[in-house]
Amino acid sequence: MYAEEKIKVARLSIISNSILTAGKLGVGLSMNSISVISEAIHSGLDLIAALIAFASVRESNKPADDMHRYGHGKFENLAAIIEAVLILVAAGFIINEAITKIHETAQIKSLGLGAVIMGVSALMNLFVSSKLMKVAKKSDSPALAADAWHLRTDVLTSLGVLAGIGLIKLTGWHIVDPLIAILVALLILKAAYDLLRESLGSMLDVRLPDSEEQVIREVLHSYADRFVDYRNLRTRKAGPQRYMDFNLIVPRGKKIITTHTLCDSIERDLHQHLPGVEVIIHVEPCVPEAGDCDICRARIKFQTEDINCSCKVCDKCYDR
Repeated sequence: MYAEEKIKVARLSIISNSILTAGKLGVGLSMNSISVISEAIHSGLDLIAALIAFASVRESNKPADDMHRYGHGKFENLAAIIEAVLILVAAGFIINEAITKIHETAQIKSLGLGAVIMGVSALMNLFVSSKLMKVAKKSDSPALAADAWHLRTDVLTSLGVLAGIGLIKLTGWHIVDPLIAILVALLILKAAYDLLRESLGSMLDVRLPDSEEQVIREVLHSYADRFVDYRNLRTRKAGPQRYMDFNLIVPRGKKIITTHTLCDSIERDLHQHLPGVEVIIHVEPCVPEAGDCDICRARIKFQTEDINCSCKVCDKCYDR
């Protein structure tokens, strides 16, 4: 449903990161500023991340096929993990270069030009990341969300470098430059950690968040008077796609068509509350000997002799 919009904003991210990477690198080299060069590296990784996000979004939108019968949603999670690893590599490089620069006395030139490129970078990335985040939330796309957080981090680091340039201009303390670069790297490491934690969770089939599982329970509770119980609820996520399954315990005397209609209603409500969810319901008859009848809310005197059920007091064991 959001395929075209996702591809469009991913393409916008590629264009903006290409412009910023070239601009920051050129200015950083002319200034001899490790903090500005570190920002160029950061933007270069954002460009790679944008390319990966673009490719993964296109792939994840493909329908299920014979080799991927659950669809291609996890391509987005894989993309987010690759992006996080790239961030870790970049952060290590920046810290190494910054530590080397601390012991040097190189003068930083063209501070005004550096301030301009950092200001433009912050504004451009704020605009593009806002668009990415908006589409990511609508489509529940981890790849676009990862790309958006990359750019949000870039906004913060650009503002940090801008502040460092201003401080150098005011004080002449050139050691501020590598210190700001180290701060940039630490912010990048935090972004990498968050991306890895969330994306690895989806790859390892971690359950849905508590808030979403609570929505599922509320939907099931709204049908509580039409089944005995539900058990073994399991949830997971692959890219923007959610999956869930559970056992639905129904009165053993219910007709198949009645039970099927109930399952259809439950699935329809779950789709309305959690877009993109795939639901599997395994229906089981109640077992009076196991105490299932104790769960039933209403009980009446046994009246239907033609139903072979030892539960003779449970109202929900029979179609009326």
